[in-house]
Amino acid sequence: MADLRRSLVINFFSTSGAAVLQFVVSIILARILSPSEIGIYSMTAVVVNLGHVFRDFGVTNYIQREKELTPDKLRSVTGVVFTTSWIIAIVLLLASGWIGEWFREPKLVPVMRVLAVGFFFIPFGSITNSLLARNFEAKKEAVLWAIGTGSFCISCITLAKLGFGSMALAYANLINIIACGIGCAFMRPKDLPWLPSFKHWREVAHFGVGSLLSSCAGSLNNAVPDLLLGKLGSPRLVGLLSRANSTVAIFTYIAGSTVNYGAVAYLAQTYHRGESLAPTLSRATALLTGVGWAALLLTAILGHDIVLALYGPSWLEAVPAIPALSLAAAVTMMYHYVPMAVTAIGRPYLSTVPIMISVLTRIGFGVLLFNGSLVHFAWALCLATIVTAPVVGLQQTRHLGYPTGVMLRALAPSALVALGTGATGYLLQLALPSSLPALARLLIMLVPLAAVWYLLLRVTRHVLLEEIHRLAAPIGIRLGLLRPNV
Repeated sequence: MADLRRSLVINFFSTSGAAVLQFVVSIILARILSPSEIGIYSMTAVVVNLGHVFRDFGVTNYIQREKELTPDKLRSVTGVVFTTSWIIAIVLLLASGWIGEWFREPKLVPVMRVLAVGFFFIPFGSITNSLLARNFEAKKEAVLWAIGTGSFCISCITLAKLGFGSMALAYANLINIIACGIGCAFMRPKDLPWLPSFKHWREVAHFGVGSLLSSCAGSLNNAVPDLLLGKLGSPRLVGLLSRANSTVAIFTYIAGSTVNYGAVAYLAQTYHRGESLAPTLSRATALLTGVGWAALLLTAILGHDIVLALYGPSWLEAVPAIPALSLAAAVTMMYHYVPMAVTAIGRPYLSTVPIMISVLTRIGFGVLLFNGSLVHFAWALCLATIVTAPVVGLQQTRHLGYPTGVMLRALAPSALVALGTGATGYLLQLALPSSLPALARLLIMLVPLAAVWYLLLRVTRHVLLEEIHRLAAPIGIRLGLLRPNV
């Protein structure tokens, strides 16, 4: 537990730094690229992300949850990864022209071909990455984050400034993959075999098929909004939806890697010891919602100022979609760790059922409610999330021993914290003059909102308070505000 906690702290600072840098780059790109150019890349990326699911074939989860990884198993894993990755690369290259015709958007084709080339290089680093996560080697992962983020950000801005448009993002993605692969070569574990094999491919494939079903369904679910809106609407609407989603996901974008870091491996180890996963799920979800729900509610309330301050007036059409997407994200956050938990107990296929329900309801509500308006489409996505949530709750109750009623009681403090913080944000928004620049309004609100949020954590005795004090203790000691324990 101590090793995991230490790794989480390292991961938090490394991934948060990388995320902040990427976020700054996204702000710069929003002022260089048009909504249509970003929409074209988003539409292409969601198709390619489906290929990533088949490319991985559940190998990442297999490495993290397998009790004993022998050299023969690692050779088999290597063989599977290279085979699936290169097959997917060829398929994407051959299908790029057809996909461009289906969307009636020829600019998608060169973007997809560049992204497809990346699949030839991914296997050279993916196994090492998975082993680092399995062993909680956060320091080495932090170096890889720095390499990947630095190469992506520099190349992305440079190419965008040179007028590459959507292709700037595609080439930056390829450069990122190659740079990380080179970095992984220097961090490769000594006991990791170089030569691939297929001796244990059936064992890897057996787990991979179960993991593949849920992963494929999850990627399809994530792809539906952009694919459906791209077909029913236009790349411009896809670009606006992407900007609304990225605004809602600011918190998860920054903290996402940390809240997921080592989750499958840690839950699997807990399960192998014969312990219940319910206490771990309860605490982890409470910690996540203690910050996340407040951030989402504030995003919904202050969306206009956030978009105007970060991206500029050309993206204000995305603002009406933010409340619906924020509500959907808040509902999803309650069951954030369920897919990881069912993977940890060796039943990843369980996640397929609720995800497929989400896919079908997203398509159904999207087609029925779309009238050319982005906000109607956003509420269609939100309704699909709400309909799907009880199914995930049922699985959590039956297979993980964590009933929804117990979960809701555990999350009551998070709800109170979010409501109190959101109400404060709403009142501050009304009190501040609208003539002030959007960024100035947000900066003025920052300190009082943080103070109210912290005060509400204390009032509700939220479990997050303990973690905040633990993280803040070293800083307080260095500043002389706290005495070190002797």
